[in-house]
Amino acid sequence: MIETIFALSSGAPPAAVAVIRISGPRARSALQALCGRLPAPRRASLATLRAQDGEALDQALVLWMPGPATATGEDMAELQCHGGRAVVARLLAELAGFAGFRPAAAGEFTLRAFANGRIDLAEAEGLADLLSAETELQRRAAIELAGGRWSALIDSWRERVLLASAEVEAVLDFADEDDGAALSDDFTARLTALRQELEDWLAQPRAEMLREGFRVVIAGPPNAGKSTLFNALVEDEAAIIAPLAGTTRDVLTRPVAIEGIPFVFVDTAGLRDGTQDAIEAIGIERARGAAAGADLVLWLGPTAGAPPASWDIAAQADRVDGCHKTAPRHRLSALTGEGMAGLRSDLARTARGAMPRPGRAALNARQHRLVGAAAEALGAAASGGDGLLIAEELRRARAAFDALLGRTATEDMLDTLFARFCIGK
Repeated sequence: MIETIFALSSGAPPAAVAVIRISGPRARSALQALCGRLPAPRRASLATLRAQDGEALDQALVLWMPGPATATGEDMAELQCHGGRAVVARLLAELAGFAGFRPAAAGEFTLRAFANGRIDLAEAEGLADLLSAETELQRRAAIELAGGRWSALIDSWRERVLLASAEVEAVLDFADEDDGAALSDDFTARLTALRQELEDWLAQPRAEMLREGFRVVIAGPPNAGKSTLFNALVEDEAAIIAPLAGTTRDVLTRPVAIEGIPFVFVDTAGLRDGTQDAIEAIGIERARGAAAGADLVLWLGPTAGAPPASWDIAAQADRVDGCHKTAPRHRLSALTGEGMAGLRSDLARTARGAMPRPGRAALNARQHRLVGAAAEALGAAASGGDGLLIAEELRRARAAFDALLGRTATEDMLDTLFARFCIGK
């Protein structure tokens, strides 16, 4: 028999209110035991919650939600109790004492929603992104996935491929007859147009940048003001600042949002040749690796040594002995604040252009791979040839769309996704 699960779904106590969720076939009997009655469905009721020995535990608002029209597709109950540690602990212990009950694993409520057809895999991925969203841009992209618009678009693509497949099958069925059917004149054009739609999605910025942040590496020689600029951008004394060359030995990262855009700023060791310090040499090598993997490099050294596509920054405008540059992209002082507002605005504008458009779903690595597979199959089908080969390529495209929605999903992939959720969701 399916076990009934329960968990604290609100924040850790103490709090004004704690929300405990219950889902499974024994939710009804547990709620009756706690309240002494079964509340009216989907109406909040005030009840005194009692232990099995009759002891009063708390007064709470309770909700009874019979399945399958619930978040998980199962019978569900919710206890909105006082949020003290002792109250929450006692109620959770009481639930654990019911036969067939156990604490929920991370993401298990959402996993049951997926297993029971309440949401598809694309919506589950969007919900995971929504729970982890820290900026407005991340929230708006996640809403597109969680709200089902992306799923509806995939369904429309699949329907178009299904119609094309039916047309091909009709031609194959009557191939031996003298007046056998033929593919419509616009068959290839329709497949080509759909493939172009998929290619347009593949060309969009990826979800990984939106989730992880626009990565900006600050690079240059020792004592060029890298750590001072890093601290100013993250608005914290995160990096040690000293006049001694080689103070920064490792790569230091810090996430921050500017104008609602997620960034990851990276401070690096000063780049120079001929160091005799083995630890500093390792730091220099890591700095070069960080710069190679950056979305943008802010270069604080001599202009002639700037990496390709980096921004040339004159970072010590307050010092007469600073690195003089004739035409830097920004001239600033992280100590006095001169020029910092302009740099932040420029960074936000550049990152915004490199990220998914606000309010549009962004493909993660799994989705990008499957959309790419569907586009490749459609391209092969549109090239013509034997009808059986065209039918097979269209089947491949449908399979990719099914995988996007989780209609064909492996257990390992599902475990990885739902492990991103917190307990109680």
